Amino acid sequence: MTHQFQGVSDSEYEQLKSAVSLITVLIAGADGQIDQKEKDWAKKVAKIRSYSLPGGLKEFYLEVREDFEERLDQLVEKYAGDVDTRNRQISEELSKLNVILPKIRNKEAAAALYDSYISFAKHVARASGGFLSWGTVNPQEKRLIGLEMIHPIED
Repeated sequence: MTHQFQGVSDSEYEQLKSAVSLITVLIAGADGQIDQKEKDWAKKVAKIRSYSLPGGLKEFYLEVREDFEERLDQLVEKYAGDVDTRNRQISEELSKLNVILPKIRNKEAAAALYDSYISFAKHVARASGGFLSWGTVNPQEKRLIGLEMIHPIED
């Protein structure tokens, strides 16, 4: 766990990391199917963030990417089936972050992490559709990319 995330337990930190994969499944599967392009793009974005984000988030995404593909595959399998049920279950899981995020002592880091989740959702949503299968967010994804089940953190 990076020093930026002091205040949360190891299991809570794991939930913060798992949220990236949950967000991928939620957004990529919003239209009823999780295509390989969305999964590949999410992996790429997680990797890029491990190089490009400032401070603790860079380290956080370095840890996320270590087992991102494995977590993602497990979640795709776990949440296979009815879209509405999957969306509801993942939304419930993500809402658990509302207890964890405020525990992070560094409020700036907590706010940055929240913002990174929103940004990540938008990147996954833009991974398919549109011109040359890039850039258009479908209506189902548009409903979810704000991640309204996670409350914003003020820094």
